[in-house]
Amino acid sequence: MVLQQGVEFLGIVVSRKDYKERDMLVKILTDKYGFKTFFVRGVRKRGFKLGAAILPFTHGTYLGSISDEGLSFITTTRDISQYQQITQDIELNAYASYILSLIERALTTEDLVNLGWFLRVKKALELIDDGFDPAIITNIIEIQLLASFGVRPQLESCVICQNTECTFDYSENYGGLLCKQHWHLDPYRLHLDKRTVYYLRLLSVVDLNRLNSIRVKEQTKINLRKALDTIYEHQVGIYVPAKQFLDQMSSWDQTLKTDKKN
Repeated sequence: MVLQQGVEFLGIVVSRKDYKERDMLVKILTDKYGFKTFFVRGVRKRGFKLGAAILPFTHGTYLGSISDEGLSFITTTRDISQYQQITQDIELNAYASYILSLIERALTTEDLVNLGWFLRVKKALELIDDGFDPAIITNIIEIQLLASFGVRPQLESCVICQNTECTFDYSENYGGLLCKQHWHLDPYRLHLDKRTVYYLRLLSVVDLNRLNSIRVKEQTKINLRKALDTIYEHQVGIYVPAKQFLDQMSSWDQTLKTDKKN
């Protein structure tokens, strides 16, 4: 086991749990070392100074010791702040938790560091905290993570003829878009409407750092959710626990809307 001492890194607190009577294990997504678990001693002692720094959805600069295999340690912090809206809103909290869980399942430490995913996740949480539609921000992460799961759907053009401007649908069998002239090749394509396909293509290439605003109709959001759920279920083959809670909330929302109409 190698312990790097006196290192500085950016971090986002993912979760924490009690360890023995006064200590905690805190999971942090770091910019240099990926997901790391930190042993924090004496959390419940009077005068404990790191309390605010280890709250979930806190982010900032951390200093400490990093272990390549075992538990790591925090010495001190600076420029610490919290995603206040995410912390206070159960729905935003669920979306943020799902994004972090998905990232942990999809990416190795090397990919997190070398492909710039830490900053992408940090920006996604900032946008959600600033009031951007959490469902759409989550969709962006989901679509752009597909390659890391080994699924690289061709969304730029038709997989058969490379047509870039046509009416498209998504084919799981062909791994991407089919233009209308080739729909007959896959009767089991997803049968998506034009607007849903448009957003699938757009969100696959959008830069979160350049996102000023985004508004998507409710039905399109529902269709996007169904399409991505199908792709993740059939082609990725994972289901993280945080997603179950999001699905339950969506079901509750639909029930409430139906009751209001009636």
